[in-house]
Amino acid sequence: MTDLTVNLNKTVNAPIEKVFDAWLDPGMLARFILPAPGMPQPHVENDPREDGRFTIVMHVGNDKIPHTGSYLTVDRPNRLVFSWESPYSTDDSTVTLDFKAVDANTTQVELTHVKFLHEEARSDHEGGWGNILDKLDEVI
Repeated sequence: MTDLTVNLNKTVNAPIEKVFDAWLDPGMLARFILPAPGMPQPHVENDPREDGRFTIVMHVGNDKIPHTGSYLTVDRPNRLVFSWESPYSTDDSTVTLDFKAVDANTTQVELTHVKFLHEEARSDHEGGWGNILDKLDEVI
C-alpha cells in the first residue's frame, strides 16, 4: 500500500527562518532527528540545496540504519521537500515540510510523508516524526 500518508502539525516556539534553517544545518538536525526518546544522535551529512543529497545514519540498538534522499524543493522559509530512502520506505517516498509564521517567535510546521510499504511502517513513521517535531521544539 503506497498511498498511505502521515500528516502532522506542530507549533514550534521559534522564528520561521530559524525553524526552517534547523532542517538544513547538519549539527542542528542531528540534535532533533531522533524518532525515539533516548536515541543517540545520528550521523548527518548534507548538501542543502535543490538536487543536493543528505545522509542520516540512525543508531537503533546495535544497528545502524541509513536514511538518504535528495532535496527536491528548498523554498526558504516556506517549504522544504525531500525524498526519503530507507530500508522501510518505497520508491518515490517524499517528505514535505510547510512552514507558516504564527507571529515573530512562533512557527507552525506541517509535515506530510507519503508512500509506505504497509500500515505498520506508516504508523511507526507517524510516531517517529511526532517525536522529531517535539524534539525540534525542545532544542531550538
